[in-house]
Amino acid sequence: MRIVLVVCQANTARSVMAQALLQRMLAERGIRDSIRVSSGGIAPFARDGMLASLDARLALREDGIELAEDAVVSTDLKQHRERIAEADLIVTMTVRQKAALAAFAEAAGKPVFTLRGLGGEEGDIGDPAGQGEDTFRACRDEIKRCLERSLDRLLALLP
Repeated sequence: MRIVLVVCQANTARSVMAQALLQRMLAERGIRDSIRVSSGGIAPFARDGMLASLDARLALREDGIELAEDAVVSTDLKQHRERIAEADLIVTMTVRQKAALAAFAEAAGKPVFTLRGLGGEEGDIGDPAGQGEDTFRACRDEIKRCLERSLDRLLALLP
């Protein structure tokens, strides 16, 4: 099984939405069983066990993805470097997160892309935390657009 690791700051909003959206896209292509999508947080304040943001879950629900409150709990990648080591491909939400991963020996030699970079674009996926439902919807839509644009390349990069 191939593993895609999606990374953001605390692993409660952007990476959770990206994980759920990518899982659905893989299921729609009939390849969900051969690729596992996981997520984690890289920020100094990331910690294990935080629940996915209610706003992120509501935004996903509006897009037809029902994510139970405890379906995804945060993972602090600084404490669980094995998650980085097992990943075949790592996708971050920002250039800064991509750079932070470079400090971990477990990421050496692995393909690491920002989500926008994977689709041939530049820039970051902004953090919607604390900005309300409309910002979460816009973030969800941007993540979805970038995943759709980059899915073929993502699949081609998996060994």
